[in-house]
Amino acid sequence: MPLQDKFGRQIRDLRISITDRCNYRCVYCRTGNEGAQYAELPLADYLRMARVFVSLGITKIRLTGGEPLLRRDIVRLVSELSSLRTLEGTAPELAITTNGHLLAEMVEPLKKAGLDRVTVSMDAVDPERFARITRVANGYASVLAGLREARRAGLGPVKVNCVLLRGFNENEIPAFGRFAREEQVVVRFIEFMPLEEGRVWKPDVVIPLTEVLERMAGFAPFHEIAHEPSSTSRRYEFDDGGGEFGVIAPVTLPFCGACSRIRLTSDGKIRTCLFSLREHDLHAALRGGGGDEELAAVIESAVAQKEERHHIGEPGFVQPGRTMVHIGG
Repeated sequence: MPLQDKFGRQIRDLRISITDRCNYRCVYCRTGNEGAQYAELPLADYLRMARVFVSLGITKIRLTGGEPLLRRDIVRLVSELSSLRTLEGTAPELAITTNGHLLAEMVEPLKKAGLDRVTVSMDAVDPERFARITRVANGYASVLAGLREARRAGLGPVKVNCVLLRGFNENEIPAFGRFAREEQVVVRFIEFMPLEEGRVWKPDVVIPLTEVLERMAGFAPFHEIAHEPSSTSRRYEFDDGGGEFGVIAPVTLPFCGACSRIRLTSDGKIRTCLFSLREHDLHAALRGGGGDEELAAVIESAVAQKEERHHIGEPGFVQPGRTMVHIGG
């Protein structure tokens, strides 16, 4: 029987961070001072833990970071993961979230290894603004080349995630609409969450879903289309059929009630929510010589304690001790 929490939600999506290193220093993520904790494990350990998760009903695995493409043996990991079999007897769906800087040259090896989909984090389509946000000069061309190669290779639909921050990139919403149509990608706007190193989050920095829709309406008419109940994104299609965008609104329109996700940090801790204040040390059980049954027991115990919802913006909200780059995007 697939994993199920006490609220009746089936847990089928696993996100594994395989490094907290990153070659970008995005202003909303890193201060540029703390840097990575260099918390990462041998890829064989991630594979072992993933195998147990899949045996318990996980059907989708997303590799994240940090920047997962910094791991030199990631192609081998994807190949090994693609050989796993779910309870239905099929290979798990495999995806990667990447900043895209190293993607172009890795698309073909990853595709051959069994990767199904790619999501590229990209917070501006203006090269100068992109450089200010990422604090990396000349990165825009590399990212654009990467997502184009991913689309040509069939690793799609290729999705582009854009975190919106007031004062940084809200004026780029119409430009992203044009980008989605011209590049044939699905752009997803993400409300800024309190998970950055600088601890500067406040409600008035968030660009809410309603404002995204208002700004996009000035570019072209669109309509909402159906989305899976467990999907994080509300989906919208331009009326002429020429492109799609989405909005992930965890702050103003939480989707906790249908959450199907669980996370494994780069140092092997289970997090049942981005905003969990508690972690479950799966790697400690592995390192201590535990068999698959013992690892499964840790996973099942963690799922049983999955939170009903997060409490962003509520009185008494406590920001988790780890930031997004150390949890896994």
